[in-house]
Amino acid sequence: MRNLVQWVLSFIFIVQMYVALFVIGILWLPWALISRDGALAACHAYCRWVVVTARLLVGLKTEIRGTPPTGEVMIAAKHQSFFDIIVIFDAVPRGKFIMKRELIWAPVVGFYGLRIGCVPVNRGKRGVAITKMMADVKSGAARAGQLIIYPQGTRVAPGDKRPYKPGTAALYSQLGQPCVPVAINIGLFWPKRSMFRKRGTAVVEFLPAIEPGLPNDVFLKRLEDMVETNSNRLMAEAGFTVPGHGH
Repeated sequence: MRNLVQWVLSFIFIVQMYVALFVIGILWLPWALISRDGALAACHAYCRWVVVTARLLVGLKTEIRGTPPTGEVMIAAKHQSFFDIIVIFDAVPRGKFIMKRELIWAPVVGFYGLRIGCVPVNRGKRGVAITKMMADVKSGAARAGQLIIYPQGTRVAPGDKRPYKPGTAALYSQLGQPCVPVAINIGLFWPKRSMFRKRGTAVVEFLPAIEPGLPNDVFLKRLEDMVETNSNRLMAEAGFTVPGHGH
């Protein structure tokens, strides 16, 4: 019975989440059209709405650990579900993403993504996208903020393994900015490809920055070690046994 109630609450939560996307997108549209600040305000309002309603409707709380960056940095985060996008973005002042090019045409999401400075990427052509982004940065076309990337390139379920992609190291090297690794346990409560939302505390932890200037291979190994080790620790805290690690 308890599971059935949680399923119903999860469904209600998801429906209202998408309704809110359109409502907030429309209400903030005039400001967003004339100012990037308006677009950022809309995105932050939506993220806060999702965080609050997740707690109220399905009992999913959030906790931010470490210090979210406010300067010009690259944020390299573990990616387990849509909710980590929400929580990480809301923790920083001027977040922007490298996003799939198809999302440009998504209602509300495409418009606001471009307005806040997201960089559209063709799947399978990330090298071209990185080259273009670097040209934009040099020409001053790119907007200031915190570039949030997912070094594994996709959502990865708790316990699964995916390689860290070399494009992350190329960006780190070319941007010349500190990289802030982020560990999470969110996939335990907001599973990939499931409507069921579990009660608990979703943790996002901002780890100490990796300073610029390291060789690409050294950087990528350090990033992977930091993110994976700390994500495993957060998941173990929540009661998940990471395969091959035990308790």
